[in-house]
Amino acid sequence: MNYKFDFNSVLAAWPRLLEGAWLTIELSAISILLGFTLGTLCAIGRNSRIGLLRWVVGAYIEAIRNTPLLVQVFLVYFGLASIGLKLSAEVAAVIALVLNIGAYTTEIMRAGINSIHRGQIEAAECLGMSPLHVYWHVVLLPAVERVYPALTSQFILLMLASSITSQISAEELTATANIVQSETFRSFEVYLVVAVAYLALSFLFRGLFWLIGQSVFTRKRKLGTTI
Repeated sequence: MNYKFDFNSVLAAWPRLLEGAWLTIELSAISILLGFTLGTLCAIGRNSRIGLLRWVVGAYIEAIRNTPLLVQVFLVYFGLASIGLKLSAEVAAVIALVLNIGAYTTEIMRAGINSIHRGQIEAAECLGMSPLHVYWHVVLLPAVERVYPALTSQFILLMLASSITSQISAEELTATANIVQSETFRSFEVYLVVAVAYLALSFLFRGLFWLIGQSVFTRKRKLGTTI
């Protein structure tokens, strides 16, 4: 084996790789925020007494969870373009990622909501709390607290899966790495650097989610339990 490593040409492209990493962070952050909102609303709809709403949400979940993310990205980008709705690669990527993470978030949040004992809700109602306050303080916040570790893991997986959007020319980290590789022909070095970058992003996201958990879930912080 006479292969000689040469990282100079790869590291020379660090400004472009940094821009790609920043776009990865932007795509992931927007998709996580919107996807969490969508998933929470769908989880509420999934537990609704309205049969049609439950069916629609259930169909959405099954459609997303049983098809590849790459196919979903292609459907949004190429499918919508074929019917006259042309979207930029970044917008299409966000829509596909939001739809994807929203379905998984729905099931996670539904598990959290269903874990709240009926007696807690009845006790809050006996104290004279309004239905909105009961649902917010007794159902939603405790539900999020219970499933927060599962949510954070799913969100980090989404950040890693955002690399798939390189297939529609969204210039995130993987797409930028592909361009650098085609220019330098140093495949091993380029993707090794990218792997380290994704590892660093994973730790960054995990640290941010830990800080959010520490600031939002004060009860766990006081008890000394971890998120």
